[in-house]
Amino acid sequence: MTKDEIAVILAKPYAQQLLNGPEPARFAYDGLDGDPRVIPIGFWIEGERILMATVPKSAKVAAVRKNPKVALTIDTGAFPPKALLIRGTAEVEVVQGVPEGYLIAGHKVMTDEQYPEWEAGVKGLYSEMGLITVTPTWAKLLDFETTIPKSVEDLIKEKAAG
Repeated sequence: MTKDEIAVILAKPYAQQLLNGPEPARFAYDGLDGDPRVIPIGFWIEGERILMATVPKSAKVAAVRKNPKVALTIDTGAFPPKALLIRGTAEVEVVQGVPEGYLIAGHKVMTDEQYPEWEAGVKGLYSEMGLITVTPTWAKLLDFETTIPKSVEDLIKEKAAG
């Protein structure tokens, strides 16, 4: 999939709602033991890249350094479901302090009253963070209004043909 094709998908209104909304991403990667992992994680976007921050010595940081192929799903629990599926390559760097994007991502899921105490706690805890940056290599939006899984689309065509 080309960068332009990915950009078109990520620019769609439902994709933008998911990328900028409060839902966590489901981050999939291969663990150091070779078994798959999927974790919910807060994220933010910069251009077409998706970023997350965590403890530099976390298992996911070590795993992503070993195998940078990852996947993300951002979805809603509402009906009809909306899901943004992304595959990509991750890079990890250790940064000093707490990235501003991490603070913004955290604020998406809490009230203005909760945020100051959380922010102070985060800034007091982390002197450095592992910054995971995912560059998409593939993307698909399933909104069940204009896009559906290909297998469902094929089944509908098959039934319509009789």
